[in-house]
Amino acid sequence: MKIVVLDADTLGFNQIAWSELAAFGELVLHPTTDHMNGEVLRHAEGADVILTNKVPLQGDVLSKLKSLKLISVLATGYNIIDLEQAKACGVTVCNVPAYSSASAAQHTVALILELCNHAGLHSQSVHNGDWIRSPHFCYWKKPVVELTGLTVGMMGFGDIGRRAATILHAMGARIQASVRTPRDMPDWEGFRWVDLNELFATSDIVSLHCPETQENRGFVNEALLATMKPSAMFINTARGGLVDEEALAQALHCGQIAGAAVDVVSAEPMAEDSPLLGVPNCIITPHIAWASEPSRRRLLKISVANLQAYFAGQAQNVVA
Repeated sequence: MKIVVLDADTLGFNQIAWSELAAFGELVLHPTTDHMNGEVLRHAEGADVILTNKVPLQGDVLSKLKSLKLISVLATGYNIIDLEQAKACGVTVCNVPAYSSASAAQHTVALILELCNHAGLHSQSVHNGDWIRSPHFCYWKKPVVELTGLTVGMMGFGDIGRRAATILHAMGARIQASVRTPRDMPDWEGFRWVDLNELFATSDIVSLHCPETQENRGFVNEALLATMKPSAMFINTARGGLVDEEALAQALHCGQIAGAAVDVVSAEPMAEDSPLLGVPNCIITPHIAWASEPSRRRLLKISVANLQAYFAGQAQNVVA
């Protein structure tokens, strides 16, 4: 049994942390795998099991991996896998749901607070000597925004969105959410379900918590951003492909919205010509909402359990 990890460095652990996988057979850890130049096929050749975080496994590769039985995605999202081809090849695909919900919700709130309080900006200002030179006991480089009384719109209301909303509600924000099928309505005062257009038009802060699909790719476009309040802020910790980045950059450049904070972009690692680089009032973090150490350890633990369940004939977290 050959078990191949295509991008082990993504999880940031040493080889010892992966040792439980070695109980299933020969374990091959590739720190990274280039998507191009045939490296995916070379690294995956002869594998019975493949674990991948962000390395795609598409039809042209899957059709050539004759011994492959299981793909365990080291993530919740599995759009990097050609599910139809996997089914056609008799390959089971599983993922790791909900492992990073606490971490991702925390990061969402951190981005919102950074846009409201500008803690990083003011710390840098102090280190630059501005407080030393100030004639006053305090000063602010940008207005500090209070969350109490603001309306936060959650686009998607799964585990991460609900966790983030619970924190923001406790801080005094009013919460509204847009989903395809409303269910399990929280008993918070003022909470309401709204449609997409109303969410963007009436929220002071819009936060994305929905998966990326063929149907919603780029749905945050120029027209939708134009409906937002000039004082509104936009948050994306979901998927970069949900957003027309040129439109978001333009909305920030011209002051159509007050600010944005994103943890994801359409091409990762970020391209040199990304329209969001250097844009005013735009905070960008490098896809780290999921990446607390407890979150990463849960991810690896559940991935090991996925293999155990599969080889016991009781596959879990199956997506194809």
